[in-house]
Amino acid sequence: MDATGVPLLYGIDAIHGANYVGGATLYAQPLGVAASFNAPLAERLAALTAYELRAASIPWNFSPAVDVPRHPAWSRNWESFGEDTYLNQVMGRATVRGYQGDDTAGPYAVAACLKHFAGYGAPRSGRDRTPAYLPERQLREHWFPPFRAAIDAGALTVMINSGELNGIPAHAHRWLLTDVLRGEMGFEGLLVSDWRDVRYLYERHHVAHDLREAVALAIDAGMDMSMTPVTTDFPRVVVELVREGRLTEARIDRSVARIIAVKVALGLYDEPTRSPSNYPKFGGPEHDSLSMLSAEEAIVLLKNDGLPLPLTKEQRILVTGPTANNMRSLNGGWTYSWQGHEADHYLDRHNTILEAMVAEFGGGVTYAPGVAYDTLIDIPAAVAAAERADVVVACIGELSYTENPGNINDLNLPTAQYELVEALAATGKPLVLVMAGGRTRIITAMVRAARAALYCPYPGPRGGDALAGILSGRLNPSGRLPVTYPRSPHALVHYDRRPTEDLFNAYNPLFEFGHGLSYTTFAYSELELSATTFGPDDTLTVSTTVTNTGQRPGKHSVLLYSSDPVASITPSVRRLRRFTKLTLAPGERQTVTFTLTAEDLSFIGLDHRPVTEAGAFEFTIGDQKATATYRDK
Repeated sequence: MDATGVPLLYGIDAIHGANYVGGATLYAQPLGVAASFNAPLAERLAALTAYELRAASIPWNFSPAVDVPRHPAWSRNWESFGEDTYLNQVMGRATVRGYQGDDTAGPYAVAACLKHFAGYGAPRSGRDRTPAYLPERQLREHWFPPFRAAIDAGALTVMINSGELNGIPAHAHRWLLTDVLRGEMGFEGLLVSDWRDVRYLYERHHVAHDLREAVALAIDAGMDMSMTPVTTDFPRVVVELVREGRLTEARIDRSVARIIAVKVALGLYDEPTRSPSNYPKFGGPEHDSLSMLSAEEAIVLLKNDGLPLPLTKEQRILVTGPTANNMRSLNGGWTYSWQGHEADHYLDRHNTILEAMVAEFGGGVTYAPGVAYDTLIDIPAAVAAAERADVVVACIGELSYTENPGNINDLNLPTAQYELVEALAATGKPLVLVMAGGRTRIITAMVRAARAALYCPYPGPRGGDALAGILSGRLNPSGRLPVTYPRSPHALVHYDRRPTEDLFNAYNPLFEFGHGLSYTTFAYSELELSATTFGPDDTLTVSTTVTNTGQRPGKHSVLLYSSDPVASITPSVRRLRRFTKLTLAPGERQTVTFTLTAEDLSFIGLDHRPVTEAGAFEFTIGDQKATATYRDK
């Protein structure tokens, strides 16, 4: 608090734990949390973050990102909850509840900040902060709902899209920020710019001549606070514009009131800082167990064909590849630095994949890197080591990155990685492929050559331990893909595709949205609907029985999809409507019931408003299907 008695509102990007606070607990990145399909876990992880942020007297978190990333090359895919709007709604709500709790002024809560309103996750080029061209109907169908859901959950603040939408920079987009966010969604909280983005209105977007014009545009559009690095030019310019009559004092008062309201809601006038001694769980074993759980549930077993996974300690195991022995490939960006490049230094108390494999399997593990991320090291040495091994674990993928430094022009991985896997496969030794990274880089030929394949979407500092535990069978994988994994660089069709995208084998992903294997098996039966017809005021329940038909306990996410066969707007082939996660012992059965209303089955119609049209709806859970007819009168 300064000499005037006004408390400072300090915010930070703590997207997988309090990642700029020494000794804090980090966990899986949001894409990994999405792969868990476990909303209660997402809420617990967010509450952990809030606890450890408040221990450092940081009351404001620039999270969650509910951007619905729809371009797999985008460098921030892993910061959001996958390609589906409903999944982003559920995880976004859970994260806001975890951050803000029941009392934002309490000792264990922080203000959530929804990012980045809106359409940020779908740049046409796939490069960060580049234009998105999204029809209003698509905005309302896919990109607005997660924000509305999180605002309804009480989110105190929102951050503006750093890019431009349909030719208008979001920071100057009055329709977006005032008409939609304020007017339609009823958001009354603090609307903050992203880093330097007011200046970028003239430096990059060229819709303003100078800072004065840029400031006026952003404030007219609806912005309350400018995240302004280095200089204090912004407040000086605001004062000048008010004195000149370009901005009214009443308009500035509205923004000031919103900022003060957030400070009041956080209790900063009463207690601006907190004592770390009041946070005994900080960085402790209880939080570490949650970090481990997040890593376990983030990892997706994509393939297990003909290789006796789990592996055993009696086998000679070669660990190789560019992501095998670093923490960057497990944690991604926003890990003790913007680009996460210092993760190996700050997380050296945790195990890389290699270190975890040695701890799990003992002296039978050997290591030969073969290649670095994009350069050759010694593939012949790796091949020679493979010849002496019983099984090869090839760890490929990405290092850490975010935003513009993470932009790529090709979904393919660097050539060196393909050369390594091809040479290893040629030995004939059983190959386990581990893809670690934040995007769905192309691994089709590698998967074809492997007996087993796993995807690790930045599972966090315990990711190496979780992966080793899965490979040994000590842990049973339960992650499911929150994205569609493309087969080739230009086959970028999402799961909620349109019927014409199914024609001529156009939809042929390497792995579908929701795909994920286990070491046990689950069967569905007795899919039942509460009615065969329903109306606008009715509630429809969909239930099924899930049985663990395998030999070991396992967790399993149950996903409910709906299909609208005929509609006035071309319908999606299917849409995710509900999900939940079960834990079942061998032979155990459990009935799962989901509740739906007519509104839940709506789409954005010809007038850009939600509509549920009369007709049949098909509901699918696993291999079970049932149909009900909606009558709108």
